Amino acid sequence: MIFLKVLCEILVVLALLYLFMIMPRIFGRPSRDPFLGVLYAHRGLHENDSNAPENSMAAFKKAVDAGYGIECDVQLTKDGVPVIFHDFTLARVARYDDGMAPADAEVKGKVIDYTYEELQSFHLMNSAERIPKFEDFLKLVDGKVPLIVELKIELKDLSVCPAVDKLLSNYKGVYCIESFNPLGVFWYRKNRPEVLRGQLSDDFHRDKPEEFKGILYFILTNLLLNILGRPDFIAFNHKYKSCLSLRICRSLFGALTAAWTIKSQQQLEDNKDTFDILIFDSFIPEARN
Repeated sequence: MIFLKVLCEILVVLALLYLFMIMPRIFGRPSRDPFLGVLYAHRGLHENDSNAPENSMAAFKKAVDAGYGIECDVQLTKDGVPVIFHDFTLARVARYDDGMAPADAEVKGKVIDYTYEELQSFHLMNSAERIPKFEDFLKLVDGKVPLIVELKIELKDLSVCPAVDKLLSNYKGVYCIESFNPLGVFWYRKNRPEVLRGQLSDDFHRDKPEEFKGILYFILTNLLLNILGRPDFIAFNHKYKSCLSLRICRSLFGALTAAWTIKSQQQLEDNKDTFDILIFDSFIPEARN
């Protein structure tokens, strides 16, 4: 009997510790209303085989013209300029200008390896678009639609946070920030608590088992580092919406939830009751009533 009592007490303590670790921000939350009732175009309203590839100014203009919110990715160049580009490496999306290298040559290195001016020697996919400055993107949107700004952070280098915040501090439109890296969410918790902040996550082991291995990705999947950033919303891969920590954050703690990335009308319909915010690409959502 004593053993069972002690075991029960240990389990209760562990359950309470788990809830404390995954708990989002409870008090002093910014208003979520400006972000609701809008669909968000993932990396802009893009088609990578068109003149408006992902994270291009052309794709962002199309999203603004269509009235969609925008999700975009920001990281720093070698000379500290915030630019919009998803991958840390350039190979998948960047292309050499004609005459600079063979047409099928792969662009080497990472965004951080080049200055902004050096990056302008590449174009995006098969378009004439270039890697845009985050500053120019903000001027284009000009508050017309709400923004979800993802901070691309490798390991512990948080230099993108103050650089992005400097630009957003003067921006008059509606925006929130998110990151896969809990340290970036923590930076906003500490320095800009008035800004709506989100923790990005995924069921890493199931989504890409060959790439994401080890205890860290178990911790990230289950949102155990929410204790650092105390996010206002959880942005999760919609394929794994059954994740217990995600469900608890929404149902028990009342956190906003965002689904990435919805790729069909059917997926949109299947997820609209589970997630508060829907981020889409690869199709045009049907007109809303």
